[in-house]
Amino acid sequence: MKLNCDLGESYGAWQMGQDDKVMPLIDMANVACGFHAADPMVIRNTLALAARHQVEVGAHPSYHDLPGFGRRSIHHTPEEIQALMLYQLGALEGMCRAEGLTLKYVKPHGALNNDMMRDGNLLRAVMGSVKTFRQDLPLMIPVTCCYREHQQIADEVGLPLLLEAFADRAYDNQGQLVSRRVAGAVHEDPDIIVRQALCFARQKGTHSSTGQWLDLPADSLCVHGDNDAALAAVKAIRQALNAGS
Repeated sequence: MKLNCDLGESYGAWQMGQDDKVMPLIDMANVACGFHAADPMVIRNTLALAARHQVEVGAHPSYHDLPGFGRRSIHHTPEEIQALMLYQLGALEGMCRAEGLTLKYVKPHGALNNDMMRDGNLLRAVMGSVKTFRQDLPLMIPVTCCYREHQQIADEVGLPLLLEAFADRAYDNQGQLVSRRVAGAVHEDPDIIVRQALCFARQKGTHSSTGQWLDLPADSLCVHGDNDAALAAVKAIRQALNAGS
């Protein structure tokens, strides 16, 4: 089970996360492309850090929403979605080349990610843009109970798909993440986070917030290390996964 983390989300003098401490612990870095966070220097420094620790780099594109950190839905036509995706992927791939790296996958951020998982037309637009950019480039999406349907759409488009799970989030009975507005939606106990991570890695699923078993086969596990408690959880997950390998 590979660990991925959203990184490179600082902007100018504003610092976000603990990238230098998280990068050595993960396998895949989702690097912001400048639309919800990051500037050229932040992007380049993040890529250099990834290269130093031999971490795979993925593009983390979003709606053009710096003030809202990409968490606000913005209506776009399918053509506009493809254009904003291609713009961000092109920018990040160019900077990857400067650091001797190859762009390995794409993981949409925030509201764009949430919206495409609710709207099949938007999902197809995102998939189409990734395939247009590079046919062998995988798209990472959250795994839900509809993962077979999402895989079928990807097969129709002709796009490789990566399925992502979360160690620190509660799931409902449909395999969707419980809204952050609901108490208990975000796990804070490191023991619970590690237990859920191992469950995804070893049993290909987890239990919902009501105790129902969910078959959720994931290729990668998203972790967050933007504070000391979260960083400690990432270290514990890494140690537990290494011990079981």
